[in-house]
Amino acid sequence: MAINKKNQEEILTKLGIEKLNQMQDDAQKAISSNSEIILLSPTGTGKTLAFLLPIIADINPEIKNIQVLIVVPSRELAIQIEQVIREMGSGYKATAVYGGRSGSKDKIELKHPPTILIGTPGRIADHINRETIDIQQIKILVLDEFDKSLEIGFEDDMKDILINLTSVDKKILTSATQKVKIPSFMRLKNPKRLNYLSKKGINLKIQTVVSLQQNKLDSLEKILGVNSKGSGIIFCNLKTSIQVVSDFLYKKRIDHGCFYGDLEQLDRERALIKFRNGTHKILVATDLAARGIDIPEMDFIIHYELPTRPDEFIHRNGRTARMHSNGTAYILKWKNEELPIFIKDTEELKIESTKKLTNSNWITLYISGGRKDKISKGDIAGLFFKQGKIKKDELGVIELKQDCAYVAVSSLDINALISKVNNTKLKKKKVRISILK
Repeated sequence: MAINKKNQEEILTKLGIEKLNQMQDDAQKAISSNSEIILLSPTGTGKTLAFLLPIIADINPEIKNIQVLIVVPSRELAIQIEQVIREMGSGYKATAVYGGRSGSKDKIELKHPPTILIGTPGRIADHINRETIDIQQIKILVLDEFDKSLEIGFEDDMKDILINLTSVDKKILTSATQKVKIPSFMRLKNPKRLNYLSKKGINLKIQTVVSLQQNKLDSLEKILGVNSKGSGIIFCNLKTSIQVVSDFLYKKRIDHGCFYGDLEQLDRERALIKFRNGTHKILVATDLAARGIDIPEMDFIIHYELPTRPDEFIHRNGRTARMHSNGTAYILKWKNEELPIFIKDTEELKIESTKKLTNSNWITLYISGGRKDKISKGDIAGLFFKQGKIKKDELGVIELKQDCAYVAVSSLDINALISKVNNTKLKKKKVRISILK
């Protein structure tokens, strides 16, 4: 099959991006002209696109095997990068493999080798050791958020991968933190360093809210009320704390999603979809949501439980005030609690307001057909406009997956809308459409 290579201008047009930011411009030049690159840039600044553009330009369309390996710390980041590559429309196949997904599914996906393989260290190392992938023509290795992979215990798997990759002639390491110690097994000789971490944070306001109650829930509700029109993440340290906060929000009829490690992968993914498309304005999460996942710019984050380490504090805060936007990080402290020494320059905020957070008007619908059925976002939009009779401003974000799709709609009569579009044909497939619970 002939590869239809797109140039950078076409890719950016397809992604709806007018121009790259300074970091992306600099990274592109560095990656194109150096064999070893370390890119340090805050969460949300566009590192993924920064390394993908020069990599795709460097791919040889004549080689029908894996040429690029991207190693990531989490399933969410693997899925996110795969999605970005597809949306770029480069013409090259990308496949994501990760723990928690059946090996048989991997086998089907890898039967026709991708040009770009993305995966978590454990799953990649397993495929290399089982010889289910051909690694002989992998020339480019990206270790995205590599420090996170090391931090969560993937060091042996990463060593294993590096030892086996003998044909690599370009290594790209990225991180969103300053405390980067490069392990010797990565065998870097003279890497080009790009550091954008010091250029971040000028738009971030940090405020402390003191709670008289030890559970801090009343104060949490007040913070949400002050930000009644915004969206944000409530960070907890423990799964049990997430349950406490979630139960409280349900009781107060505040729509929200939950995101933590022990959730099933599908539940985690759907929580992010609803947060991305605005159905849920609030996400209650552990530090798993602090970096390496695809979520939009938000107005605030809340440290419901105090972070235990400086890097946790930095990464949580990095979810708001990204790029050129403003944001607030609220530190929720019980009156008898001591702030960690690394939390400085925070002003105390007294909230008198009794406003309530307003829930979103968006609802997420599930569609039982996707990319493999040749369905496009345009097909879905057309169905809702023509058959559903909704207006343009009532159709929100459409996320297209391999075997299904999710669409945000704003409708006064959601059941009437579903009855108009359910059990109709998109391309050649009859699709079921229902509210995503």
